[in-house]
Amino acid sequence: MNLHGKRVLVMGLGVHGGGLGVARWLLRQGASVTVTDMASPAALAEPLAALEAAATDLGASVAYTLGEHRAADVTSADLVVANPAVRPDSPWLALAHAAGVPVETEMTLFFRACRGPLLGVTGTKGKTTTTLLLAAMLRERFPTTVVAGNLRVSALEALATIDTTTPVVLELSSFQLERLGAAGLSPPFSLITNLSPDHLNWHGSLEAYAAAKRQIYWHQPATGVVALNGADDGSVAAFPLAAGAYRYPGRLIAVCAGPAWSAEASAYRRHAAVTVTLRGATVHWDDRAAAFGAISPAGGEPLFARDDLRLPGAHNLANAMLAAALARAFGVEAGAIRAALQGFSAVEHRLELVREVEGVRYVNDTTATNPAAALAALAALTTPIVLIAGGADKELTFEALGAAIAGRVKALVLLAGTATPRLAAAVQAGQASATGRGVPMTIAGPYDDLAAAVRAARELAAPGDTVLLSPGCASFGMFRNEFHRGDVFRRIVGEL
Repeated sequence: MNLHGKRVLVMGLGVHGGGLGVARWLLRQGASVTVTDMASPAALAEPLAALEAAATDLGASVAYTLGEHRAADVTSADLVVANPAVRPDSPWLALAHAAGVPVETEMTLFFRACRGPLLGVTGTKGKTTTTLLLAAMLRERFPTTVVAGNLRVSALEALATIDTTTPVVLELSSFQLERLGAAGLSPPFSLITNLSPDHLNWHGSLEAYAAAKRQIYWHQPATGVVALNGADDGSVAAFPLAAGAYRYPGRLIAVCAGPAWSAEASAYRRHAAVTVTLRGATVHWDDRAAAFGAISPAGGEPLFARDDLRLPGAHNLANAMLAAALARAFGVEAGAIRAALQGFSAVEHRLELVREVEGVRYVNDTTATNPAAALAALAALTTPIVLIAGGADKELTFEALGAAIAGRVKALVLLAGTATPRLAAAVQAGQASATGRGVPMTIAGPYDDLAAAVRAARELAAPGDTVLLSPGCASFGMFRNEFHRGDVFRRIVGEL
């Protein structure tokens, strides 16, 4: 795609770095760039300063329309590049289509331009950890492996370092996958960590959300590979293996496959050639299953032992098994997989131990922005928990999380937010059940006062306890994003 001299409208600069990376890359291609964003210049001060510095270095200039979008910017462009936060049903994108202006995203541009093999990771929770686990395994054999995507890392800006031998591991959100699917693009190697309700305020239904996730393998070539989590009920329901249910263009790897899913897999040709299953404490890779046979849990080459993995929780074991399966399919040997796991430590903002104060551990799990992720965090910890939770509503249900809090948590500190009353009601319902018990609940003072929540949690905690920030909700209106929330938490704990 020759963009020299083309008028390109970047719709959505954002604060995660994606829009900034797109704009800088476009300037280097010689495009005439206009940036439009509904946010104010003050809200975008940091990325605007970085973009202006890049434009100055290149001897270029950028035009801006901030605080609004304008029809003239759209219809006069040769190309619109939409941020993932721009809804597919946006009237501005409809205007672009009506005017015959092509619409791309950072990811569609990257897929078209990238020369290296692509490996994609998606799922409701565990995407980042699994992406980094997979990249660590690949780097044992391919040291130049690149990581990008939904990680606040611009994929386009990494293009200059990528050649035909450079594996690229991408974390892909449902928003990014919707646009990739519409363009008929899927990474040849992919995995889905799990699936549970999330972003229903965007997608409208669980099926629409699952359909977006399916795009990670939907357009693979026949030589493609997708690894799915057969131990996850949501995945088994959303990605059925029964013949004719959904297409799997390439090879399917079922990880932790249960009996029902294994029986369905036996109907597939070219699929189910490999399985990874937990046998005692060792994860096995079975290369002996017939190409037309059922998934078999027997035999195989051991990939790693549970003790090789330093991350806590059954969900992280599943993440590691999926990453190991895809890495092995890509040609990484078992010894390299074990070495990568042994050297892998906690990921920032994900069950991250911030500090221990007076015998109390403070753990930052701010990326738990949905109930399923908070449930996984509760299951991963063995100490008594003082939980900080609550926040903005994404139209998700809290029954399971409420019951788990009622049965597992020592005390609960709620962050005020649009979803918090429903979470509190779910906890109260859990307390009323046969297995529930009384859980002290405190609502921390003003809407965005995380410091008050930490102070309240500290008063409720005793030596040997864990104060866990795992909100189960989004941070809209409270912080710029969940990472900002985690950064503030770490700063507050650091000052205790």
